[in-house]
Amino acid sequence: MNQTDQDARRQYWTQQMEEGYEFMERMLEYPVQECGETLASLPDAVAAAGVEVEFSTSKVVGDFDRIYYLREGLIDDFIAIARDMNARGWVLKVEDGFRTTTIQKYLARKPNVFDAILQRVIWECGGQAPAPDFMLRRVTSLCATYPKIGTHMSASAIDISVLRRDDRSEIDRGGPYLEMSELTPMTSPFAAPQAQENRRQIREVMERHGFMAYPYEFWHFNKGDVYAEELNKTGQPARYGAVHWDAANNTITPVPNPTQSLQSNEEIQREIEVSLGRLGVV
Repeated sequence: MNQTDQDARRQYWTQQMEEGYEFMERMLEYPVQECGETLASLPDAVAAAGVEVEFSTSKVVGDFDRIYYLREGLIDDFIAIARDMNARGWVLKVEDGFRTTTIQKYLARKPNVFDAILQRVIWECGGQAPAPDFMLRRVTSLCATYPKIGTHMSASAIDISVLRRDDRSEIDRGGPYLEMSELTPMTSPFAAPQAQENRRQIREVMERHGFMAYPYEFWHFNKGDVYAEELNKTGQPARYGAVHWDAANNTITPVPNPTQSLQSNEEIQREIEVSLGRLGVV
């Protein structure tokens, strides 16, 4: 890779991360009128519908299991997406669904996630470790740091991969789930042409059923929340906001301070120091 290409990639990364942060800032102000819908199990819905869907079996972070639930009003659309993909010879793989505020907080600090972002930010900064407020800015674009703008906490978002139905090999999108680089934005020009086409076709299926693509990650789709209303330019309040979920009773309560950051500069500074040690950077 020559210097011109490196510079172009770095410029694109910076531009996209800044646009992502500005998008998040707008979402902090976007109105929400919580509709109060409870959550429904995606695996149960898949079994009842008889469609082929796979679910990641890894822990989301630490000892926390992934929570494969969405708002009840999104289930029919989710099943319709799965059917469409099966008809194309694909299988939808759900990587993540609802997240609690605790899971969201610590996902951003998951070693492989934080290290990957930090390495890219050091590259962006010409080899220098970033200040914590700058690192937090980048983390916010990729692992939302406020409940209101992290739509997994609204139970209205899923992260996905897509597999071939015949052999379960993954459809190439230019990188794996949680790729953290200039390849991460949905329309990255640095993804290979076939990967770009695959992204386009997957996005077409998802958006046909109202699940809008977050522009700055090729795996994240959501419906009925602040992202979707903004991306659709409806001018309408979002019906799904950040919630706490009582799984035993299947009841929800709105997160009381959804615009309060889950991370502080002090916490991010500590994570930078620990990450630099893992990466062997002095």
